[in-house]
Amino acid sequence: MFTGIIEAMGEICSLTKEGSNLHIEVKSPITSELKIDQSVAHNGVCLTVVEISGAIYTVTAIKETLDKSNIGNLEIGSAVNLERSMKLGERLDGHIVQGHVDQTATCNSINEADGSTYYTFTYDGKYENITIEKGSITVNGVSLTVVDSKKSEFSVAIIPYTIEHTNFKTFKVGTIINLEFDVVGKYLTRLASKYF
Repeated sequence: MFTGIIEAMGEICSLTKEGSNLHIEVKSPITSELKIDQSVAHNGVCLTVVEISGAIYTVTAIKETLDKSNIGNLEIGSAVNLERSMKLGERLDGHIVQGHVDQTATCNSINEADGSTYYTFTYDGKYENITIEKGSITVNGVSLTVVDSKKSEFSVAIIPYTIEHTNFKTFKVGTIINLEFDVVGKYLTRLASKYF
């Protein structure tokens, strides 16, 4: 369980294919605090630490993860948003994030406006995921509030601090990002679909 509040940024050091799996080496400022078997969200994808060596740790992504997320698009030097799982008894500063990416989306516009930056994303509607205005959405692991919601499209407004401390600063039109829709919304949508 995560909160969507990014703790640090990591840098991809190595990518090694083994069958349909991808072993990913990440250099990060939190590596010394990690342990084997610990869950860490990478761009919102929960992956397990399998090896630690100095400032670098290794996680493995399986085919399912590579098919549903942007993890397979990472390159050496890519910046990834990192968050360790939440501790019981801590404040929930974002919203409930499971680390299970629902699908990817594409950034289709970036607009500056009075100190904020508005990012608009489009996603494939065939999975029947939805957003609502003022609802929660997780973009590359970052807990955000939807400011404009349309069918298969939504916008978020990002403050300069978030841009500086996440990989939002690398986004451009066409960037593929990970989405995790609000877990409560997903359950309500599934329940309502039985009646409508």
